[in-house]
Amino acid sequence: MDLEHRVLRISKQVQRVGGELYEDTTKSGRARPVPLPLICLAALRWHRMRQTEAARLKGEELSPSSYVFTTRTDRPIDPQNINRSFFRITAAAGLRRIRLHDARYGCATLLTAAGIAPRFVMELLGHSQLSITMGVYTHVTSDTQREAISHTDRLLRRRVDRK
Repeated sequence: MDLEHRVLRISKQVQRVGGELYEDTTKSGRARPVPLPLICLAALRWHRMRQTEAARLKGEELSPSSYVFTTRTDRPIDPQNINRSFFRITAAAGLRRIRLHDARYGCATLLTAAGIAPRFVMELLGHSQLSITMGVYTHVTSDTQREAISHTDRLLRRRVDRK
């Protein structure tokens, strides 16, 4: 995590297989940079400061490649526990129950609806092909569809008016 340059590098994943947690490379086998929004920086800086202090109290030094979030014993968090926490947070916020992974769908949809270039959305989500991003993760909202049709109507009206 490089808070100075507002980037998080995803280089590993933790999975549960046969009841055991194990660390593996990402699907692509490469580290992937993820730009961090400003809204995240203060919380991440505070969290990193707490981690650094906890390591100092143990007489250790926090490695720049350390996990961002760990258990109390500095082990990677079980993905099932992350999902349970996400379910609690969304319920407390009065939102319907979705999987954390579904938040990726929402992110891709919002970015696409905001006019962000599909290639950027693809890279942000770590997909190898644009067709995956556009076909699986983006769900065009009805507002976006109506806006596209209105735009088409305006373009066609201009052509008819010119004749």
